[in-house]
Amino acid sequence: MRTVDPLWSSAQARTLVDHQDPGGLIRMGRVGRGWRQADLGARLGCSASTVSRMEQRGSRTADLHLLRRAAQEVGVPPQVLGAALGLGMLHATRVAADGPRCVKEDPMRRRTLLAAAGLTAPAQLLVGVDDALAITPAPTGSAVPLDTRLTQARSLFDAGRHTDLLEVLPGLLADAHEAARSRTDLAHARLSSCYSLAAQLLVKIGRYDRARLTTDRATVYAELSGSPLAAAAAARELSIVLRHQDQPGAAQRLILSAAAQVEATGLRTPAQSAAYAQMLCTTAYTAARAGDREQALAMIREASQAARSLPRQAPAGRLFPITPAAVDLYEVGVHWALGDAGAAIQAGRGLHPDLFPTAERKGRMHTDLGRAWWQWGKPEQTAHELLSALRVSPGEVRDRPAIRHIVRDLSTRHPRVSGVRELAVATGLRS
Repeated sequence: MRTVDPLWSSAQARTLVDHQDPGGLIRMGRVGRGWRQADLGARLGCSASTVSRMEQRGSRTADLHLLRRAAQEVGVPPQVLGAALGLGMLHATRVAADGPRCVKEDPMRRRTLLAAAGLTAPAQLLVGVDDALAITPAPTGSAVPLDTRLTQARSLFDAGRHTDLLEVLPGLLADAHEAARSRTDLAHARLSSCYSLAAQLLVKIGRYDRARLTTDRATVYAELSGSPLAAAAAARELSIVLRHQDQPGAAQRLILSAAAQVEATGLRTPAQSAAYAQMLCTTAYTAARAGDREQALAMIREASQAARSLPRQAPAGRLFPITPAAVDLYEVGVHWALGDAGAAIQAGRGLHPDLFPTAERKGRMHTDLGRAWWQWGKPEQTAHELLSALRVSPGEVRDRPAIRHIVRDLSTRHPRVSGVRELAVATGLRS
């Protein structure tokens, strides 16, 4: 098990975290090192009075970059700083490692609740992820480089292998945390990416409570990394979770801010241009789900323009693998969210699976078209698209609550339509 500096697991540290006082943590670390405010200021390149203001007011007025650097200098662990910044990490960090743990929920009850939610992934894997989010596991000791393992984990998501990804996530998060002890920007960016991937999966399977926790953490470590693209990725995932938690206004404000920050980079690189196009797509869909028709349509048009310079196939390893075809698929979703099924079908008329490189995206194309056909009242076409999704990426139908709901309605209202029985059996709704 990793060791924890007793200073950061003390009652004083827990109190500062409880009060969301990051400035107090800076002060505690500085005093623990025997430094004056001028000593810390010299290391940060600022005055003693700036350090004084930071310690007094913390997150309310301090520049986050300066606060991050100060925390690194005095040894505040990133997860403890994140908790004090109020980003959802309080009960999940090692700041309370030496204190009493909360009473565990009965495992049988948790498995029963998970089964009742209709999730087909083994319950013990979901419990394992929950436990990893509660207290970071010990490092695995794997000799495989972390970047390689993160790429492999993303490949599992892209292949729709949700159960396999749930199984490897705890170890991946543990090792990413261990690497982040170096306090380098790159290590923080990798850890943020791990949490963003976890959030994508948890959203996919409808675990929005845990997805909120993982997106909060992705945001913390993205901020610590100083990477605008990592910050954009984390903000995008958080906006998606907020949307699912019926907070459309907050989701809109967050994604608009993220888009503006990406645009402020000057879009000088292909990766930045891809990030901007992705932010616009997410902005458009978020606006559509909030009922803001004008903004949704304006943003998806702008996204289409921004995507014109992007390649038909995204380069391997790109953080935002958006393509012109992916933007067209977003347009399908935007029109569906606005209640215009005909426009959604029209927007998807030129789409076909070969335009998408992964099973997850191919399956998503079919499910999005299936949702549009269902909205239009066309059960035969709906079943055809969902069957196509099932065959290319079973998890897209089996594990997504919204799609399972459509299958349930098809099975109840149109049981004789071709393919409906196969869909119901595959999703566990019929034996």
